[in-house]
Amino acid sequence: MPYPAQLGFQDATSPIMEELMYFHDHTLMIVFLISSLVLYIIIVMLTTKLTHTSTMDAQEVETIWTIMPAVILVLIALPSLRILYMMDEIFNPYLTVKAMGHQWYWSYEYTDYEDLTFDSYMIPTNELLPGQLRLLEVDNRVVLPMELPIRMLISSEDVLHAWAVPSLGLKADAVPGRLNQVTLTSTRPGVYYGQCSEICGSNHSFMPIVLEMTTLKYFEKWSSMMQS
Repeated sequence: MPYPAQLGFQDATSPIMEELMYFHDHTLMIVFLISSLVLYIIIVMLTTKLTHTSTMDAQEVETIWTIMPAVILVLIALPSLRILYMMDEIFNPYLTVKAMGHQWYWSYEYTDYEDLTFDSYMIPTNELLPGQLRLLEVDNRVVLPMELPIRMLISSEDVLHAWAVPSLGLKADAVPGRLNQVTLTSTRPGVYYGQCSEICGSNHSFMPIVLEMTTLKYFEKWSSMMQS
């Protein structure tokens, strides 16, 4: 969960989100160093009257400021491509869950079970219990086992939606007539919140996503109870 006046990301809950945060810090440091160098050069040019007559015809300088940006782009591209391939890889998922976007709620289907489907609506403000979060709580949470690879299939039945859970590093568009796929793995138990991240109509703000990551034993007990 984010907290008031937070400037950074939410705490990472998945290996992918940890990699994304490392990549963000790596790229931000490069941007900071480049910005500092450019600002220093601008200040020096504005404050000194000294000039060098050969500066405008220096082949060495031109070579350096051509090669250096290419090297910097490579240093950014390599870890970016690595994370991109990590996000696409799925090795024998333990579970497959299909999320369908509607105006304005989510429905979920556990495809590995015979009859385990439900709709997930936001709880209205006047029905919230003490401790529940406004605009984020739902009547039916998505319960999943932690420390296991889970495949999410995401689509929509009406307009464009987006299924996003920031602490897990997940965001995928829900497009009518198309299935998008993401991999989900949580390293610890907990309740994680997300929202629809695509403007989908007047009630776009009222499509929360709540994942409850728990132990495999509790998940099997919950799934048996839901099917009975």
